[in-house]
Amino acid sequence: MRIILDTNVILAAFAGRGLAYALFELCLEKHEIIVSEHILSEVQRNLQKKIRMPKDKVLMIIEYLKEYCKVSNYKRLDKEACRDMDDVKILGLSEVVKPDYIITGDKDLLVLKKFHSVPIITPREFWEISKSKRT
Repeated sequence: MRIILDTNVILAAFAGRGLAYALFELCLEKHEIIVSEHILSEVQRNLQKKIRMPKDKVLMIIEYLKEYCKVSNYKRLDKEACRDMDDVKILGLSEVVKPDYIITGDKDLLVLKKFHSVPIITPREFWEISKSKRT
């Protein structure tokens, strides 16, 4: 499956060893993770500023993401598509790459439930969907 992981999911994956980390590993192994340069930029900024990760480690993570994820452009959408402009860019990425899921913890995106026919779900929901397909 083709999966868009929102910035918050990627940050959580690299900040700890919980569900987001396990989900990221599962997606790397079984699915195609799709990100944009905008997501990579947000990840880099937040790893440095919010998590206070050393710059050299942050740059290694960004290079890792570029190597193992598909980096795609996003389509510019009308800003009314969502309350937050950063979230509009996620929807614009979805418009271009036609993923099977958008996985996020962002309430502004989750409230939409779907964008066109693409489900917008939490990491936990995707984990449960994947678990049912693995058994």
